[in-house]
Amino acid sequence: MLIAQLSDLHIAGWGKKTFGVAPMAENLSRCVDHINALNSSPDLVLITGDIANDKIKEEVERAVSILDRLHAPYYLVPGNHDRRADLLSIVNQKSCPTESEKFIHYTIEGHDLRLIAVDSMISDAAGGELCDERVAWLDEKLGETDQPTVLFMHHPPLNFGVAETDIDGFIGAGRLGSIVKKHGTVVRILSGHIHLSAFAQWRGTIVSTAPSIGMKLFLDLTLELPSGFVLDDPRYHLHHWTADGILVTHTITVRSDRDVYPFEDDAQKLDF
Repeated sequence: MLIAQLSDLHIAGWGKKTFGVAPMAENLSRCVDHINALNSSPDLVLITGDIANDKIKEEVERAVSILDRLHAPYYLVPGNHDRRADLLSIVNQKSCPTESEKFIHYTIEGHDLRLIAVDSMISDAAGGELCDERVAWLDEKLGETDQPTVLFMHHPPLNFGVAETDIDGFIGAGRLGSIVKKHGTVVRILSGHIHLSAFAQWRGTIVSTAPSIGMKLFLDLTLELPSGFVLDDPRYHLHHWTADGILVTHTITVRSDRDVYPFEDDAQKLDF
């Protein structure tokens, strides 16, 4: 099974760049084209939040106009830059099949891995949360089967040493960790928010964060760097669930350079 993961799209309105400088819509279009051209087509694409940048409806409309070009089905969860109502009103119901009137959470069945979308958003706040109601829902879902499961959400439930996001916090991380450890079927928690690719062992599973598609935050374990971002190549994660039951993750960089150089010193450069 092959899963592509895009995160932290931060799409600006029509004809605009994010914060006036980041060509995030163009970057998303490049990522969609790259995913569509993969030799092995993904079974699905996950978008782990921050589809919009300023919680504006037209930003979601612009993002969806690009995401709808994906050949594979895609699914999304909200981030702190999104509004649930906008996602539910604009995104195709197949891509956002929420099982709740209050939260955007749901399950994806019929694959080698079971996937559960987890809504970690706090309205009008930057940090993440799993309240008692969301934890109870997830506990019930994880208790339905012993199939290997992936959770996907926007906020990672622990700090990764990125000052811009560590200060946001995560309410209910202990509750989430307890039920993950209790059921023992969660092979990975996929998240975003920190705009960097990172991995951590946590409560008997692995938490991974996908990079943004072009706005890179700073890793500073002293947490003293000023907030901000740098422009970067579009990147996404590609997760491969192997026949041996191992989830292997690759960070894919989208560049225009497709030259391939053979290992032999005297061989000619190959252009594809």
